[in-house]
Amino acid sequence: MKANLLAGINNPKDLRKLPKEQLPKIAKELRDFIIDIVATKEGHLGASLGVVELTIALHYVFDTPNDLLIWDVGHQAYGHKILTERRQDFHTNRQLGGISGFPKRIESVYDAFGTGHSSTSISAALGMAIASKLKGNFNKQHIAVIGDASIASGMAFEGLNHAGVTNANLLIILNDNAMGIDPSVGALKNYFTNVKAGKKVRKNNIVEALNFNYSGPIDGHNIEAIISELGRLKSIKGPKFLHIITTKGKGLDKAEQDQVKYHAPGKFDKNTGELIAKSNEVLPPKYQDVFGETIVELAKKNKKIVGITPAMPTGSSLKLMIDTFPERAFDVGIAEQHAVTLAAGMATQDLIPFCTIYSTFLQRAYDQIIHDVALQNLPVVFCIDRAGLVGEDGATHHGAFDIAYLRCIPNLVIFAPLNEVELRNIMYTAQLGINFPLTIRYPRGRGTIIDWKQPFSEIEIGKGICITEGKEIAVLSIGTIGNSIIELQNELPKNKVAHYNMRFVKPLDVALLHTIFAKFKTIITIEDGTIVGGFGSAILEFAAENNYKNSSIKTLGIPDNFIEHGKTEALFDNIRLSKEQLKHFLLEL
Repeated sequence: MKANLLAGINNPKDLRKLPKEQLPKIAKELRDFIIDIVATKEGHLGASLGVVELTIALHYVFDTPNDLLIWDVGHQAYGHKILTERRQDFHTNRQLGGISGFPKRIESVYDAFGTGHSSTSISAALGMAIASKLKGNFNKQHIAVIGDASIASGMAFEGLNHAGVTNANLLIILNDNAMGIDPSVGALKNYFTNVKAGKKVRKNNIVEALNFNYSGPIDGHNIEAIISELGRLKSIKGPKFLHIITTKGKGLDKAEQDQVKYHAPGKFDKNTGELIAKSNEVLPPKYQDVFGETIVELAKKNKKIVGITPAMPTGSSLKLMIDTFPERAFDVGIAEQHAVTLAAGMATQDLIPFCTIYSTFLQRAYDQIIHDVALQNLPVVFCIDRAGLVGEDGATHHGAFDIAYLRCIPNLVIFAPLNEVELRNIMYTAQLGINFPLTIRYPRGRGTIIDWKQPFSEIEIGKGICITEGKEIAVLSIGTIGNSIIELQNELPKNKVAHYNMRFVKPLDVALLHTIFAKFKTIITIEDGTIVGGFGSAILEFAAENNYKNSSIKTLGIPDNFIEHGKTEALFDNIRLSKEQLKHFLLEL
């Protein structure tokens, strides 16, 4: 039986002791190790498989952690984690109490910068390189590994623009696999495609025009070639740029053939790559699919509807519209700011733009929401996916802050549907014609209704509804977390707890609130967003403004700290928002 070389590598120092001839064997073992764990534990697969040789070469050539290595986004850092003292813990990846699925500074000295969102690596590495120079450390290396989808983002260009006029000791490695989560898009992708094809674009090389020492493209799976080139670049001062070509999912046939599905495939057979079949049970739809199917249904009748997403067509299900109406649905790449202002421009021309974007990524376009949309009161419809806790992706991806950061913006209307039917109906209402920007927030995962494709009906803006009458306690919920209260009603004392589905965070249903405050002395607000500045804060402000001093108001939501990774149910339980925790809280009252 052949010795397992990977088992003897606990850190990069162990790796550097090996002769180069043994590194291809390490690459195979590292791929197999990743596949073995992710097949049963789940996680991001294709990106890490694609950079195995690069990962080994980087730690072999550079003196990590003294030399600083940053993985943009971090989807591709599994091999890095395994080689940097976390092999024994890798089976806990993305699990509650386990290691993070992304680079994280507090987790390891080898994680030079925390990542999870794209396009931060160049700016961060440049900042580190400038700091090293100021400290007189001229030999320290600073390496940013960024993909061809991420480098098209505005922030990456800002970093390149600055780096090119410095003499910072910075190496940017472009991992070019023509993929983000979905296929890369845009003119820059076409440019890199031409470079890879050997077309005559070198005389107009974009990177060289920005004062970088450009090399490549080289085969990102030829470990000897990568080591040779990294060794050469290590001795060159100033900003450098290495272009490598890789295959996402390399080493697992199924992952190479279907790179979108195998970005994060769930459980699969480690030998064949076949996905583990899910139950045939009929389940409610995912909210993203309710959005995707509904916008296609509406767009068939309303030619003014257009769809926009920044690089998440599959994740948001806008791909359904892209496939049906390719001339009216746009994947603009990893460019959240552009997506929002593009929508604003369309709205000025009497189109009805639905901009679908994850809550955590909408944070990146905050100025555009304020300056380009709300200030001009343009009727852009923001469909905010992955609102609330998202599970194993953890703190970088939880949609905890959207209510709080949107609520303070004038003109903006904020709606959170209780279920799939309300999501459909608010989309229907929006395309009938609105004269304000509208945000619709909904969570990751499945809804509650099997028969959700019901006839459309218009929703009155700013109006909540009473779901259950009661005499002692009023529960005011916003969004899908209200379903927990509905499911609990039979387990609560009869006629004691009233439940109101408020639906709108802004504008609040003032008439309904006056009725509630006149009737109840104990009022509970429940939301799956941050407790600071969120829906509960809006109710407290209403009470103070209207001098309701005799009411006891308790606000429940995500506490004022970053929530770690783990199964969503466990996270909700930890922050006392699970159904059982809510039941316990209400029974105590």
